[in-house]
Amino acid sequence: MEDIANDSLDSTMHLLIPAAGMGSRMGSDRNKLLLTLLGKPLLAWTLLAAEAANQIHWMGIIGQPADFADFKALIAELALTKPVTLIPGGETRQESASNGLQALPSSAERVLLHDGARCLVTPELFNRCSQALLDCQGLIAAVPVKDTIKTVDGTGIIQNTPDRRQMWAAQTPQGFAVSQLKQCHQQGQQLGWQVTDDAALFEKFQLPVKIVEGEETNLKVTTRVDLAIAEYLLRQRLEGK
Repeated sequence: MEDIANDSLDSTMHLLIPAAGMGSRMGSDRNKLLLTLLGKPLLAWTLLAAEAANQIHWMGIIGQPADFADFKALIAELALTKPVTLIPGGETRQESASNGLQALPSSAERVLLHDGARCLVTPELFNRCSQALLDCQGLIAAVPVKDTIKTVDGTGIIQNTPDRRQMWAAQTPQGFAVSQLKQCHQQGQQLGWQVTDDAALFEKFQLPVKIVEGEETNLKVTTRVDLAIAEYLLRQRLEGK
């Protein structure tokens, strides 16, 4: 683990940013978070939002060591005032998240995890999730589903139409009590469970996960179309200031 700054803080909220994704669906052979959006890497916009969130006092970027030189240069360019630690990722997102948890300062009691590809997250959403996490064991940001959802079988035949009023589209940040999430990861690994996010681990252990309303603009940049939409939204946001 490489430290950019001293991590011995008395802060109550810590942020982990998984940032190991490749840009294959964008036709890129490099980490997609280093692709630019209005002149700055995608990761820069995520870091700037976390920097502006007054509830967050420590950040950890989970990535591949091959990208660390670029990450260091970006952190220096942004002149962030909050400590940032670079954490080697694993073979899967679940393994990377586990590595991130082990790299947290020993004083960390609560942690937010935010996908670096959701680069339009606002400081307000970080603060809202941080505040909500003081009163619950686990949470995720999410937005109500607008479309009618269909469940289908393997042949493409509709099996059911769930009540849309009970459907939410999951986003990040997700937030958890550190001790409980570490225990879930340890036991999940022993049981051979593979999940797509940390909330799913909590759910499998029947631990409560609360919904915090997210933001419609908090999209995940995965394709070139997503990048174009993000550019439009970010330009509108900056021009509105």
